Order: sequence, then structure tokens, then C-alpha cells
Amino acid sequence: MAKEFNTSVTCNPKKHYMVDTTAKMKVFERLIDDGKYFTITRARQFGKTSSLKWIYNNLNDRHLVVSISFEDTEEDDWISAATFYKTFCGYMITAFKDDELTKDETAEKFWTEALLINDPDIKALSDKITEFCKTTSKKVVLLVDEVDKSLNNQLFLNFLSMLRKKYIDRDKRGDNSTFWSVVLAGVYDVKNLKLKIRPDEQHQFNSPWNVAADYDLDMTFNPQEISTMLADYENDYHFGFNIQEISEEIYKYTSGYPVLVSRVCKEIDENLGKDWTKEGVLKAVKRILKDKDFALLDDISKNLHRHKELHQFMYAISVNSVQFSYSPIDPVIKMAIMFSYIKENNNFVAVHNLIFDEAFHSFFIEEYNREHYQYNQESTFGYNYIQNGDLNMEMVIGRFKEIMAERYKDSDQKFLEYHGRLLFLCFIKPIINGTGFCYFEPQTKNGGRMDLIVNYNQKEYIVELKFGAAPNTRPTARRN
Repeated sequence: MAKEFNTSVTCNPKKHYMVDTTAKMKVFERLIDDGKYFTITRARQFGKTSSLKWIYNNLNDRHLVVSISFEDTEEDDWISAATFYKTFCGYMITAFKDDELTKDETAEKFWTEALLINDPDIKALSDKITEFCKTTSKKVVLLVDEVDKSLNNQLFLNFLSMLRKKYIDRDKRGDNSTFWSVVLAGVYDVKNLKLKIRPDEQHQFNSPWNVAADYDLDMTFNPQEISTMLADYENDYHFGFNIQEISEEIYKYTSGYPVLVSRVCKEIDENLGKDWTKEGVLKAVKRILKDKDFALLDDISKNLHRHKELHQFMYAISVNSVQFSYSPIDPVIKMAIMFSYIKENNNFVAVHNLIFDEAFHSFFIEEYNREHYQYNQESTFGYNYIQNGDLNMEMVIGRFKEIMAERYKDSDQKFLEYHGRLLFLCFIKPIINGTGFCYFEPQTKNGGRMDLIVNYNQKEYIVELKFGAAPNTRPTARRN
């Protein structure tokens, strides 16, 4: 069976082309060997589940790695301590009955019998965990995926608090009375949960998971890492494309966001005639941006609608190039980091990747056009901006100048430059739609001038946008 590029289920090296992440996974391996508790907190489709799968497949030779997921947990499973106890036992039974590397009749029997006790609670679960861990020949590692669904549940917080206490007691006694390592994976940072041990208490800011170890690991893929996946693909098909060049081009648009890297490759391989060229990469990016069912981009719209301050923040940095210091302490910046909408660039905030940047632009443009419908018509009516397949940028800028001059000539309305940038995006997007791509050059985001790079028909046009320029001032453009 031929391998394919995967963007949905957990990656399997036997079925899917994958980036070689061994060096990254060694960080997790060292943490587990050292008996640490930690979290894998990343945005959607960022490799969390695949990382847990790697740990499960590669560390079961020396640890007893038990992998469970809260993804399918029902609301009724969290009604009481008794139901939570039974749910957890059920997960353990399934792991030892069905999972390939952890099948163990003795362990399955232990957790099946644990279900038979009367009136179980969190303390009973704690006792069973201690009893089980003391009877195993290997140190037990617990992996818990999709913890987000349970973060607002008091029983889950009590469960984490119980594991924390057992961890602290274990280190004091130096025994094998609890899990050797616990790894929690999800989008939201479990370490920042508010703790309320009893329902009548006020929330406190000491997290039930403050025993989690810190580590520094960039889970994005750099061009060299992307090339390992493309080399595997090329070894199967021998197309002869420039692996390093295409790896760098994919990185240019994705900044190594794992699912975006795979999605670009999948589009080229399955929908674009295996066009492994720079133009093929751009075509793949355009297809992704048009996919209304792509959950990652759909989340952008939902989150901007849901969080007003995030909406304002992303507008400021995406459209207006406002500079913010990269400060994860700020709650809005922290939220944007959590969703991987931003990254650090020379100590300042920047949109994480060009695909997201284009998605943000599209969102804000459509939002503006709903209120100013007629503006979209002004850009294209009666004008042919595409001549001999190329974009006539001189005509684009000239027409934009005319529209701005006409709009503000007899108006008392003050021209606001931060609106002007959005207006220019609204103006040019319908012209290049379907073929071109545009983005702001990060290196020029300095508050005085910013360059809009317009890519059309394998040519790049640089439009300089300056603060203080009147609406009828002609921006400059040059073609590379």
C-alpha cells in the first residue's frame, strides 16, 4: 500500500509520509526517563497526539506506557466521583485489553476487579493507583490526550490535585507508589488552571498541575526537517524536484506549522498534478485558503468572533502592523500564542505564518465589505488590470489613488491611515483573487513604512505604504 500525506488522523510511519521528529521526541524521552510530569500544550493539529503516539511506541520497552484519551468522554462520566472513578477504570481496562503494546490479562483483571468496590471516590482511585503501580515490574507512564474537554470540571481538578499530591509524596519517600510520569496533552495550558479543592472555596491561582516540568521545544518544522519528509517521498517516486528549494518554499508560507506543511504537500501530490515547483506550492496555498471546511481556518473566524480583544489585537498586527513586545504574560498575547496565531520575531509579535496572515486579511476584508458593499465594486468595474497575463501594478495604484481622492475630496470625514491599509487590501484582493497572493513583509514592520508584497504570475511587486501619506499620494511600486 502506497504511503500518503496525512492531515487528519494520527500519523503512522507505515502509512504516511512524516517529518523525522526523532530529535524533538528525545526531549520527551528524557523527561519521562527522569520521572517528570509535564504537559504538551499546543494549538490544534500541531502534533500533540502524534507525539503521544511516538512515546507509546518507543518507550514501552522499558516503561509500561498507558495511553488514554478524554476525547469521547460523555458529560455523565463527570457527574460524581463514583462515575469518574468508573470511567477511569474503564479507560485502564481498555488499554490493557485492546492496545497492541500494553495487552496484559493480569492488569486488565486488576482494573476490572477495581470496578466492583462500593461507593468509590477520588481517594479510592488514589489507593488503586498506588496498589497497581506497586505490583508492576516496570514504572508506569500515563498519557492523557484531549484533556481540554475536562478542564472546567471540578472532578478533573480534584483528580489532578490527587496526582500532584501523590507525586510530591513519592519524591519524598522515593518509592513506586504512583505513576512514574504523567503527560497531559491539549490546547489549553493545564498548568494555568485555577484550583478549587472543595465546592465552597474561592478559586485560587495555584494550579493543580504546578508540578509539571518546564521544557523548551519548538514543535514547528524547519526547512531541513521538512526535507526529510520530501526525501522519503522522492525516494518512492523519483520526480527529480529540488527538495531543499521546495522545503524552503513550504516553510515560507507555513512557518513549519505541522498540519499546514502536510496539507501543502497533500494538495500538490493529490490535486495539482504533482507540481513540485514554487508555483505549485503557491497553488496549494491558494487551495487551502479556499477550503471552507478546513477546521484550522474555520477556527480563526470562530475565535475572532468569540473574543473581542483577540479580534482587535490580530487586526492591529495583521492589517496595521502595530508592534507589540512579545510578552506571554499579557492575557491577549497569551491567548494568541495558545492558538498559534502569533510567534516571536526579534522580541516582537508577528503573525505565525503567511497562510494565517492571509486568512486574517480575508476575515477583516469580508467584515469591512459587509458594511461597505459598494467599495468592492469600485476596484474592478470597467478596468482590465491583468494584461498579457501580468498584473499592471501601475494601473492598480493609479486607480486606487483616484478612488481615494474622489472619496475624500468633498467629505468632512477624516482619512484614517489604519483604514487606508485595509482599503488597499479590499481594493487589490478581488483583482488578484484566485491567482495572486499578497502579504506584508515582516522586516519592514517598523511603524514608519511597511511593504506589501504582491505575488502574481511568478512576479513579485512591492508596494510601499507609509505613515503620513495623504490619500491622493501615489505609493511606489516596483517589480522584482
